[in-house]
Order: sequence, then structure tokens, then C-alpha cells
Amino acid sequence: MLIGLIKTMRPKQWIKNGFLFVGLIFDRQLLNQAAFSKTLIGFGLFSLLAAAIYIINDLIDIEADRKHPKKSKRPLASGALSAGIAMTATVIILVLVFPLAFWLSPVFAAIAAGYFVGNLAYSSWLKHIPLIDVLVLAGFYVLRVAAGVSLIEVERFSPWLYVFTIFLALYLGIGKRRAELVLMAERANDHRRVLDGYTISFLDQLITIVLTLTIITYSLYTFIAPNLPPNNVMMLTIPFVLYGIFRYLYLVHVEDRGDAPEEILFSDRPLQASIILWGLSILLIFYFAS
Repeated sequence: MLIGLIKTMRPKQWIKNGFLFVGLIFDRQLLNQAAFSKTLIGFGLFSLLAAAIYIINDLIDIEADRKHPKKSKRPLASGALSAGIAMTATVIILVLVFPLAFWLSPVFAAIAAGYFVGNLAYSSWLKHIPLIDVLVLAGFYVLRVAAGVSLIEVERFSPWLYVFTIFLALYLGIGKRRAELVLMAERANDHRRVLDGYTISFLDQLITIVLTLTIITYSLYTFIAPNLPPNNVMMLTIPFVLYGIFRYLYLVHVEDRGDAPEEILFSDRPLQASIILWGLSILLIFYFAS
């Protein structure tokens, strides 16, 4: 039961909450111990909140998951975890998270509450509406960034990063929908009703549009955003972003992967290398070369 509960909380998915550190890193406060500590606590609280949301999602989607080749093995869908224990764990998590979030920052708590309510609306209704489903998912990434920003005193953070985040999240979300459509083929609608509103060609067009906007917005950030290091040196990070985006596109189109972006992140070495090199270049430019 405990193993099943932990699996249902999906710790691998918590890596998405790393977006809380965007404000800390790009505002050049990574070495600020107080700011780092608050962000780290915020990351932990958001991860627990995400765990509660994943449990609720699995409770709502239990019948649909039983028709999916992979998700049918999840603890709730397979019967390895009882619904009663899952609901009890959810209540305990929520009782702990929100008072601690308010203690950390009232604004942070408000964003966390909005994230939670938004996820409930998504799970029960919005995820069944084509286009709205991926737009809402992208909005959750922006909320993560905003939550991190709310925990520090911002001095150099650029709004361009919000724009880049939403397009990057849309790119990942649309790629995921395409991979799910390919994976499930004729049975796609049995698993996720919203897939009935998509076609492969339509999703490919959306990917092209969003991919282009993702590259443009990040490129504009590197030489338009205020308070960046001089001589436009941030533009040197663009090739790493380009490769990461192209690599994910390759995995979606050529290898028919992408239905679980977090799994790709933990398994694809070229993508991991591009992210690590991008991160190291950001640290070098922001903290050592400026």
C-alpha cells in the first residue's frame, strides 16, 4: 500500500516544480541563502500539493486508466491501492500544505490555491475541451514560475521568461497529445475524450507554430530583456535551447515518444546533455562572467 501510494504521488513528475527556481536563478539570487531556502521550501510544498493532485486525478480517471496500455498498471487502476487510503492521504497532505504555504508567503499561498483549484477544474472539465486543455496545462507552468518569484524580492527578473515558459509548456503539451494519439490509435477517445478533437496533422501544425514562438521569445529575451550581462553574451545559450527543442521534436516524430515528457527527461541522454550545458552556461554567464 505504501509503495502504491508513493507511485500514485508520482515523484518523477515533481521535477516540473523546478520551474519555481526560474525566478531565483534568472534574478541572480541563487547564492542568496535566504532566498534559496524559501524557494527550496516552496518547491517541497508545491511537490506535496502536486502529489495530492495526482492522487485526485487517478481517482477521477480510474476507469479511463484501466483502458490504457500503460496507465492500467497504476496502483489505483490495478487495485493495488485502495481509494480510501488514497483519499485519506490527500486530506492529510492538503491540511499540511496550505498553512505552511501561508506562513511562507500569503501571495505564494494564493498562487498555490489557484494552482490547486485550477487542477480540479482541469481534471473534472477543462481537460475534455480541445485547445483549452493544453492552454490550461501551460498556465500551470507559468503559475509555478510566479510562485517562485513571489518568494523573493525581484530585482532583475524579466517578464519575457513568462512568455517563454508558456510557449515551451505548450510545445511539450501539444507534443504529448500527439504522442498519445499515435499510441492509442483508434482507441484514443476511450482513454482521453479530448483526443477526439485532435488530428495528427492539426497537432503537427500547432507544434510548428508553438515551436517557432518558443525559439523567438527565448532569443528576444537574450538580447532585449533588461539587466542582462553586457555584450549580449546571453545569446550564446540559444544553441542549447535549439538543440533541446529539436531533440524533443525528433523523439515525438521519429521515435513516437513524448506521451510522458518527464520519462524522456530521465531517460534521453542527448536531451539531458543539452539541458545540463544550457544550465551551466546560464550559471557561468550570470554568476561568474558578469
